[in-house]
Amino acid sequence: MDAQTIIARRIARELHAGMLVNLGIGIPTLVANFVPPGMAVLFQSENGLIGTGPIPEEGTAHRLLTDAGGRPVSALPGASTFDSAISFGLIRGGHLDMTVLGGLQVDEQGHLANWMIPGKMVPGMGGAMDLVTGAKRVVVAMQHMAKGKPKIVKRCSLPLTSVRPVTLLVTELAVIDFPDGHARLLETAPGTTVAQVLASTEAILIVPDDVTTMVL
Repeated sequence: MDAQTIIARRIARELHAGMLVNLGIGIPTLVANFVPPGMAVLFQSENGLIGTGPIPEEGTAHRLLTDAGGRPVSALPGASTFDSAISFGLIRGGHLDMTVLGGLQVDEQGHLANWMIPGKMVPGMGGAMDLVTGAKRVVVAMQHMAKGKPKIVKRCSLPLTSVRPVTLLVTELAVIDFPDGHARLLETAPGTTVAQVLASTEAILIVPDDVTTMVL
């Protein structure tokens, strides 16, 4: 199983029936493919759509149905479209149960950096600042390392998305939360040891005695 699938499948286990969930671009969009059968979850795209479904199969995409990054999405029966004012009213008004965002760095206090300098062929901030501030739970979906360097760091070197810590971080190696401003290892991926997670992480991780294995 590839890294992105591991991350998306594990985050899908955080879903509960009736939730309103925002999915950011990149790995987060894959979460919609792994909703447990029979569970009704409403996915919101910040460009103005509630009721997005799995990524459409090749040849079935509709040119007017896209996520916030311009990639094709499907719309489930009962889906609703609206303008950006309503979309960000939902986000800023605290109506989202959860947002799933990609990340460039997360530090040991749970601060997220997921944008860089505009104009340099790298991601801009988009609506992430509003999402991290407004959603009830903030889950970060990102790979553990990039170009051989840890992305879970002692302190972010990139601009912070928000001063509010994230709720949960899921990588292909581990699940980490941030109680009281400290990074705590909750789960390791199947076949991954605690030692391997620690060796791939710059931040200091609290390691409880009851670290479990991810269920995917």
